[in-house]
Amino acid sequence: MKTSALLILSLVALLTAGCSDKSQPENTPPAPSPSVSDRANTALQDTKEVIGDAREALDAKLTEWKLTPADIKADLEKTGRVIRKRTLAAGERVGGALDNTRLVTVINGKFIADRDLSALKINVDANEGIVTLTGEVASLDLAGRAIALALDTEGVTQVIGQLKVMSDDTSDTPADDSPTMM
Repeated sequence: MKTSALLILSLVALLTAGCSDKSQPENTPPAPSPSVSDRANTALQDTKEVIGDAREALDAKLTEWKLTPADIKADLEKTGRVIRKRTLAAGERVGGALDNTRLVTVINGKFIADRDLSALKINVDANEGIVTLTGEVASLDLAGRAIALALDTEGVTQVIGQLKVMSDDTSDTPADDSPTMM
């Protein structure tokens, strides 16, 4: 009895809801669609936010991995090169020739995407997760960024930076104009 009463009440409620008066037009006009320039400005703002977030994340990694200009300069004075290691994340693997080619391609792509680094001036070699960077960069800061971008690539376990720093913007630079070897 209770079940049939509930069923009848449900049917009445459905019929009543479906019989609303739709002949009256709504008073709210449709919202105007955004113009092309509005959409472009929104996309530009979103892109700037993403770039800002990416730069902040990279800056945090530069500090975490001790790749600031001061850290790099100290390494250069001790050993003449910069070496950083990282542990592989779960599921990452280091493999053969195809993985080496993939690593080189991905890292070069990151250098191309960074307007301050030149993929043409930095040579990337990979061998079983160990990446070697050779070539030229404009500053210690850019050397750190190049090493960080390479180290932050899936499958990379170690980066050896052997980059020449063409001009150092820190105040305690050597008096001669010869490039610093990393």
